[in-house]
Amino acid sequence: MSVRTVLFLCTGNYYRSRFAEGLFNHLAGQLRLDWQADSCGLALGRAETDNVGPISVYTLQAFKLRSIPTAQPIRYPRMVTLADLTSADLVVALKEAEHRALMRQHFPDWEHRITYWHVHDLDQAPPRHALAEIETLVQDLIARL
Repeated sequence: MSVRTVLFLCTGNYYRSRFAEGLFNHLAGQLRLDWQADSCGLALGRAETDNVGPISVYTLQAFKLRSIPTAQPIRYPRMVTLADLTSADLVVALKEAEHRALMRQHFPDWEHRITYWHVHDLDQAPPRHALAEIETLVQDLIARL
């Protein structure tokens, strides 16, 4: 049986998509699903926040709170490529209002082939709200797989 992949996309691959990836992999592992997650960014240089280090402190805190281990060393954000999109079985962008236009700009053939969620970034929602929303969405996604 081959493992299928869900690819989570956000702007900077630093906060939201990284939490979705880690949480998905943790839950899928517990349930022994034949799915794994990866994540990438759509505009690493355009991220609104000053990203320090490889991953958001809010994401690391959320992992710790949920007893989700983080692989060491923690990788730095990655920009999505066409190969990432084509190798994924499912692609989820974390916020349609931000990411649909970026998909249209960089990967126009993919704009309508991905699932869009509506999770705000730090400029519009505190981490406890956004990460809780991602947690609910990931749990719902896993329940459907």
